[in-house]
Amino acid sequence: MNPRVSKGTLYLIPVPIGDTASDYSIPSQVKEITSNLTHFVVENEKTARKMIRLINPSVDQSSLSLEILDKNTSALQLEQLLEPCIEGKHLGLMSEAGVPAVADPGSRLVRFAHQQNIRVVPLVGPSSILLALMAGGLNGQSFAFSGYLPIDAGAQKKSLQELERRSAQLSQTQIFMETPYRNDKVIELAIEVLHPTTLFSIACDLNSSQELIITKTVSEWKKEGLVSIHKRPAIFSLLKE
Repeated sequence: MNPRVSKGTLYLIPVPIGDTASDYSIPSQVKEITSNLTHFVVENEKTARKMIRLINPSVDQSSLSLEILDKNTSALQLEQLLEPCIEGKHLGLMSEAGVPAVADPGSRLVRFAHQQNIRVVPLVGPSSILLALMAGGLNGQSFAFSGYLPIDAGAQKKSLQELERRSAQLSQTQIFMETPYRNDKVIELAIEVLHPTTLFSIACDLNSSQELIITKTVSEWKKEGLVSIHKRPAIFSLLKE
């Protein structure tokens, strides 16, 4: 029998989230580790190759193995994606933007890696959720991220009211997101149904030259007017004190 091959490590590689990204915005640890990897699991191949090229301009892209993981990836495919680690090679996991496995399908691969006793190493990088929390001025001691709201307007209204109720009950910042082309509608609905004293924060195009971060009470939003962030990536937060 052949001696058992030691398993490789799964590295969670963050990707810049704004258009101002450059090589100096990427931590040295991320650069060093990524430059030494040849196997990657990515959400978006174009974004991943751009990131790798930014870190190491001289890399031979044809020597790299990039496999896709998205919301349609099956359980059987997850096992196949981890084959490099099982064979003793190190593997990098990349989201399309920000940190992998947070509001991202990569979390399924990380869970499966733990089941296979594969070492998982998270690397430091930008998270739009944490950046929005940092810059919004709401409660950073207690917070919850709820992902996307329901698409149906009636269900979305109930969801916003439930987040507000939970925020008041727990003194907890409630964070959520929306598909960019529905941003303006969710802002209008939030300002319509939330309590006048509730704080509502918008963090849009984070880490980019168009970055916009505004926190006001609902009554202030009504008085001073809403902003339009149609088709721009954003994170929303609310706090009912």
